[in-house]
Amino acid sequence: MTLSRRIIAEFVGTAMLLAIVVGSGIMGERLAAGNDAVALLGNTIATGAGLVVLIHMFGPVSGAHFNPVVTLAVLLRRGTTARVAMLYLAAQLAGAILGVWAAHAMFAEPILQISGKARDGLSQGFAESVATFGLIGTILSTQRSRPEFTPQAVGLYITAAYWFTASTSFANPAVTIARSLSDSFAGIAPASIAVFIAGQLVGMLAATLFFGWLLREESPS
Repeated sequence: MTLSRRIIAEFVGTAMLLAIVVGSGIMGERLAAGNDAVALLGNTIATGAGLVVLIHMFGPVSGAHFNPVVTLAVLLRRGTTARVAMLYLAAQLAGAILGVWAAHAMFAEPILQISGKARDGLSQGFAESVATFGLIGTILSTQRSRPEFTPQAVGLYITAAYWFTASTSFANPAVTIARSLSDSFAGIAPASIAVFIAGQLVGMLAATLFFGWLLREESPS
């Protein structure tokens, strides 16, 4: 695939992912009548299912990263160049923001918003480290052993991580930044972004090192 097609795939795929995340959050909150557990369940199912489909759709074109930490992990493993990685990151961030705006438009919400939903504390950053560690581990391990299962594995992992992490598993810097532009169920206050992204980067580095060691094939003695 040409580089331009790969970049466009990352842009459109990330936009669709955020439309799913934010749109299902708005729908869940409206239908849940104040029950946050029900709203989160709707948000979780839509996101996990959507991820499986989106990775199948765009994976053959761009690898379906949709996530700067995934792209950085690929770069650290020398699976891409710095130039391509930077283009992917730009496309992911721009697509994520467009996806949030699309969700707002679908639900007749103001397009431009700033979230007031604080998600503060070191526990939240640690939760993002755990979530991201598991996400990168899921991708690296299934790509090595069962690459055809990677879309389902990622969708299932994120579905689980919504519920076992205190942060509800953003595990994605582009998603984190874009969700600060939505004052909805899925939002995050701008002041909470730094601890989330710091945790995500730590989790990515730890997973890249650990699974790189764990899955490394030894040379015959």
